[in-house]
Amino acid sequence: MRLKIELHTNHTRSLPFNYHYQFSSAIYLLLKFGSPEFSDFLHNIGYKVNGRQYKLFSFAVKFEQYKTTQREIILESPRLNLTVTSPKIDEFIKNFVIGSFERTFFNISIGGSEHKFLIRNMELLPEPDFINEMSFTMTSPMVLSTLKEFNGKTSTYYLRPDDIDEINRILTQNLRNKFELLNGKTSEGEVTLEWNEDFVKRHPRITKKITINEFGKYPVDVIGIQAPFRITGDADLIKTGYQCGFGEKNSMGFGMVEVVKNH
Repeated sequence: MRLKIELHTNHTRSLPFNYHYQFSSAIYLLLKFGSPEFSDFLHNIGYKVNGRQYKLFSFAVKFEQYKTTQREIILESPRLNLTVTSPKIDEFIKNFVIGSFERTFFNISIGGSEHKFLIRNMELLPEPDFINEMSFTMTSPMVLSTLKEFNGKTSTYYLRPDDIDEINRILTQNLRNKFELLNGKTSEGEVTLEWNEDFVKRHPRITKKITINEFGKYPVDVIGIQAPFRITGDADLIKTGYQCGFGEKNSMGFGMVEVVKNH
C-alpha cells in the first residue's frame, strides 16, 4: 500500500544532497507516535530471513521546484511530496497514519537544527495490476551489492548497470526473501531485469553515489542505479518489489518505482 504525503515548509530553503538518513529517521519518529513498540522493533530488529534483515518499506521524495549544487538541494517551492510504500498495512501503514495525525508535521534534523515540514495532505494511491512483464521508472535509486576480494581483502561491491547477470541473480534472491517474510512460504520464482536502452544511450551516467550520514557514526557511501527498466518473470515477486522496494537499503529511501503505462 502506498501513501502520498504533501509537505510544506515556511522556513527551510535547502536540504543536504544526501537527505536519505534524515527522512528515514523522520519516518521512524512518526511511527513511534503510532506505536513506540513497533517503531523500535522495526528500527532495531526488523524482519529476518535466511540470514538477512529487512524493514519492508521504502520511500521517495519529489521536490516541486528545485535546483542543485554539489552539496545542497535548493528549494524554489515550499512544497514537496513524500511517498511511502509498505505491504505491512496493519503495522506500518496504520501506525504511520496515526503518527501523522498525532504529529501533523514531519521533522527533519539538518546540521543539528530541527526543520518542520507541515503535513498538508495525505492520499492513498491505487495499486496497479501485477503481471509477468512490467515497465517501471525509478523514483529513487536501486542499490544491489555483493562481496568481492580486492588486494586480499573482502569488501562490498555495489553493482553497476553492466553487471546484469549478477543484478538478476541477487535481485531474484532479494525478492524471494521478502516474499517469504510476507507470505510464510518460499518462492522458486525468478525475475529478469533489462534497462531501458534509449534512456541509457541518452544518459551515459545512470549511477549515483549517495552518502548515508548517520549522526555520530562514520558516513557510508553507496552506489545506486537510477534508470527505467523492464522486468519479466514471477508476478508475485514483481509485486513484492513494488510494495517493499527493489534491491537493498529500502528503508533509507532506495529502490522505489512507478509503473510506466502503455509499455
